[in-house]
Amino acid sequence: MKYFSTRGDGTSVSFEEAVLTGLAPDGGLFIPEAIPLPPPGWKETWASYSFQQLSEAVLSLYIEESEIPRADLRALIDRSYSTFRAPDITPLKKLNDHLYVLELFHGPTYAFKDVALQFLGNLFEYLLKRRNAKKAPGEEKEKLTVVGATSGDTGSAAIYGLRNKENISIFILHPKGKVSPIQEAQMTTVTDANVHNISVQGTFDDCQDMVKALFGDREFNATHRLGAINSINWARILAQTVYYFLAYFSVRSQIPRGAEIQFVVPTGNFGDILAGYYAKRMGVPMVELVVATNANDILARFWASGRYEKVESAADESAKETLPVNGGSDGKQATDASGVKETLSPAMDILVSSNFERLLWYLAAEANQGADAVIRAGSTVADWMAKVKTDGRVTVPTKVVELARRDFTARSISDRQTLATIERWYTEGPYIADPHTAVGLTAVDLLPKQPNVVRVVLSTAHPAKFSDAVEKALASHKDFNFETEVLPEEFKGLLHKRRRVIEVPAAKLELIKEVIEKEAAKLKTGAQNTSI
Repeated sequence: MKYFSTRGDGTSVSFEEAVLTGLAPDGGLFIPEAIPLPPPGWKETWASYSFQQLSEAVLSLYIEESEIPRADLRALIDRSYSTFRAPDITPLKKLNDHLYVLELFHGPTYAFKDVALQFLGNLFEYLLKRRNAKKAPGEEKEKLTVVGATSGDTGSAAIYGLRNKENISIFILHPKGKVSPIQEAQMTTVTDANVHNISVQGTFDDCQDMVKALFGDREFNATHRLGAINSINWARILAQTVYYFLAYFSVRSQIPRGAEIQFVVPTGNFGDILAGYYAKRMGVPMVELVVATNANDILARFWASGRYEKVESAADESAKETLPVNGGSDGKQATDASGVKETLSPAMDILVSSNFERLLWYLAAEANQGADAVIRAGSTVADWMAKVKTDGRVTVPTKVVELARRDFTARSISDRQTLATIERWYTEGPYIADPHTAVGLTAVDLLPKQPNVVRVVLSTAHPAKFSDAVEKALASHKDFNFETEVLPEEFKGLLHKRRRVIEVPAAKLELIKEVIEKEAAKLKTGAQNTSI
């Protein structure tokens, strides 16, 4: 299996190169040259597999044994998921006969990102060790500088996945004051020498744009051997496809024969739901996937209009109440200078969904079938993304939108509804949902009632990570105690631990480069970065 860029001419690279490079040289994202199908009889053979066994079965379809021997892949998987608290890794919880929650937050940082990033951290280390083992005595060892942006959970999950890894340094950019206190503490209280937290005066999109710019700077990239930890890295998407298989088998064993399954996914960057798309293309039975977004609804607006637009036009915003994808309004909402709306589900507070480009490639390829479909799709996507960068928007052909609607539908949810849903499920469950999971649960209420469809909401984070939203939602419940009912032991005292963070006063690329160069030099001399 080879991989090529969403913006390229089909020139391919190995799995190892796709993982270590992260972002293609032309700015595109790596995708597999084909989407493989499981072996005949997999619905019976794999039904009793554990999460780890399913991981090996699924990942083996995308990773040649010549690249990673099966015994090594199995060891990587076992090591990665040994850190999870739940034996099933991603357990399924039944709320009622037609609704389940797939809990993805049982890893070390209590967020779904652990599923991919525990694996990716071990994979990075494995690939580097193998490369360095081939070096001649005295030859300089290959190192990797991992750079990522986070709106909250990616940062801590990446740090926990890469802390103290040999020959790897990690730099995580987060927007100052725009992640939850627990998320910030999880990142900044890790003091391993190879971990560097950068607090940026700006937005998540600023952070993400600067990360992409670093990868686009060929000289800087080559000097520091940059690696990607965000979901632009193909290995993250691949690892996340596994829990769709596990959920399918878990739900199938509990529902009537003939019932259909629909996955509802809270998503901002489109990575989690894209993994579901790959699982669907591989044969996991499901009806269309549901994109559940908050007020930063670039994805919902795309499915409504076919326009992929960073900031909604004034005319569209005034008419928004008529849109079927909209779940309600919070009225006048705090919006920063870039246009990002500040919500109670901050991990989805983004303007542009990085992984959406991968879906656009498949849509473009299908809309323009032919002998040179790969080349034409790459050229089309490159043009579309250039328009988004220069104009802030692109409108795709009607045929492309129709193809997108075949596999997806979308709903956007307000903060008001998010709070109401948290309160409702605490009362009815009782089940305590974090605000992102509540966005997914609210989206279910906005879908057509279909007696033959069972819905599975992906629960992306533990509610303890978003105390403000949960406590606000449950303020009327006088007996509710956040510390005793929600807060894990690992979080107690976390806010008061020593921190290490580097503050950058503006979202300027040169400032980020200076930090990386300075910290890289410190590591060579054995110095530490500054506590703040």
